[in-house]
Amino acid sequence: MSLPTLLSQHIVRRPQRIALLQHIAEQGSITRAAKSAGLSYKAAWDAIDELNNLAQKPLVERSVGGKGGGGAKLSSEGERVLRLYQKLQTLQAQVLEAAEDASDLNLLGRLMLRTSARNQLHGKVVEIEAQGRNDLIRLELAEGLILVAQITHDSTLRLELQTGTEVVALIKAGWLDLLGIDDEATPGHNCLTGTLEEILDAEDGPSEVRIGLPNGQTLCALAEPLHLRTHGLATGKALRVQFSPSNVLIGTPL
Repeated sequence: MSLPTLLSQHIVRRPQRIALLQHIAEQGSITRAAKSAGLSYKAAWDAIDELNNLAQKPLVERSVGGKGGGGAKLSSEGERVLRLYQKLQTLQAQVLEAAEDASDLNLLGRLMLRTSARNQLHGKVVEIEAQGRNDLIRLELAEGLILVAQITHDSTLRLELQTGTEVVALIKAGWLDLLGIDDEATPGHNCLTGTLEEILDAEDGPSEVRIGLPNGQTLCALAEPLHLRTHGLATGKALRVQFSPSNVLIGTPL
């Protein structure tokens, strides 16, 4: 396939989220598309973030606010993926007819990993640096954005990583530390600059914070309201996100 294997697996594994592209194309609004797809407004935003992060280029172009909860339309890449999804629907029907037993489909489902990590960023390996028993894996995300993961050398061998290997970087929301644009970062940590796009306050516990990266990908972090106020972090403001390379997990296609 012309799309990365990881994105194509996502299409097969989570068809409801991919089908959201069709609803966005038809409705032109995130709110209306979510309702039409049977998703909550928040679930629709999460789906768009995940799809954009896994693709080489953003699939959905959106504007926050406005009538209907914000306008949205498919990018040219999104239109291409939607056409692919429609072809896969036809192939899926053929596969279901060919399956000899329902257990065949259950087995395939077990072999396709799902993860609780909120941040799943598609990238490729551009450098592997040995450091004793560990390796530093330098990853290039969309638009040349770089981050570093630290994994054991055994993991590098098991995943068969080499320069050019396409991977997904997995980072839990709670592992991200939000800094003001002028705050000093921890030496050796990844530190990405972005824009605070949205704060979803919780009744009890930390707020969920969405950060837009300059390459079009999105990070989700957790932060206490007091931390946000102390660092002067508010919607629309620039900030930095730091996280240890050891907190970056790497996934590859089966």
